[in-house]
Amino acid sequence: MRGTIASGLLSLLVVVWAQPTRANAVASLAEAELNDRGEFSNPIGDLDKGGLGVRLPFMLRRLGTYFRSSDGAPQRVPNDGSLLRANVADMTPMITWVGHSTFVVQMGGMTFLTDPIWSNTPSPVPALGPRRFVQPGIAISDLPAIDFVTISHNHYDHLDLPTLRTLAERDPDTVFLVPEGNGALLRSAGIGNVTELNWGQRAELGAVTVHCLPTQHWSKRSLTDTNKSLWSSWAVIGPDRRFYHAGDTGYFSGFKAIGKRLGPFDLAAIPIGAYTPRAMMKASHINPEEAVTTALDLAAQSAVGMHFGTFDLSDEPLDEPPRRFLRAAEDQGLGEENAWVLKIGENRRF
Repeated sequence: MRGTIASGLLSLLVVVWAQPTRANAVASLAEAELNDRGEFSNPIGDLDKGGLGVRLPFMLRRLGTYFRSSDGAPQRVPNDGSLLRANVADMTPMITWVGHSTFVVQMGGMTFLTDPIWSNTPSPVPALGPRRFVQPGIAISDLPAIDFVTISHNHYDHLDLPTLRTLAERDPDTVFLVPEGNGALLRSAGIGNVTELNWGQRAELGAVTVHCLPTQHWSKRSLTDTNKSLWSSWAVIGPDRRFYHAGDTGYFSGFKAIGKRLGPFDLAAIPIGAYTPRAMMKASHINPEEAVTTALDLAAQSAVGMHFGTFDLSDEPLDEPPRRFLRAAEDQGLGEENAWVLKIGENRRF
């Protein structure tokens, strides 16, 4: 019982068609390597997650998640998937926000999902985990056929095994792209169509190329596996569109290198929430102002906000991230019209 509670509290804190080929070597996009402890690391080394005086009160506040008001959570609009299914033939570039970091993206003749989570609680112990404020924007059963899935890292709000199992059972041809060291976890859940990539590697899927790229983050699903698997962002490059999904990340210089190598991007999905308390979150979660800077570094024409308002993960008010994101876009020259704040379930062409 003690181990179960410890694991649950820990979770509150962290919350193929082609074989991979080596991408051109670029400064700041080098392959991640394991150290002598068998752990991956960021270019800047260990991340500062704040002292115990910051982390312990934060965890205790998270225990009150079921009593927190959902006021300010994102709006949800009905989506029965009919437009997505009809778009499979024409494949007009389109994105749909399912919630959190989960999007349905259609481009280059492919339909794919990013960090899919349909579960209500991203935790090994649901009774202790953060609750979902807004239900997913579309039912899994209403999705069109999914060609591939990208996973950014193994935290429970990004790698949701129940959802991944459902997707694999729904279509055994769906390819699951994961950063290095995460394949065994999926295979242990009965998901066999898995491709593992390191930073600077890519996979050719149909008419698109999927690049595994750095972020500044960390990984953990239990008390003993800290940084034993890699974390990443993803770029999907098609014949007429370039899309980037930042995963979960702190601000770092690698965004400029990614923009120089693979940009300009037509659309970048960038986290804008889970940034307070800053002493704990700064190294691994960008705030809305840094999200706009990230979009500019990536040479993104438009940026869509994600990783806010869906789950109770941090201390900022639920409606604060999008307000700050839009204001920062205007202040930094991205332009408010190029900073997208979607409703959950909303489709938008890009």
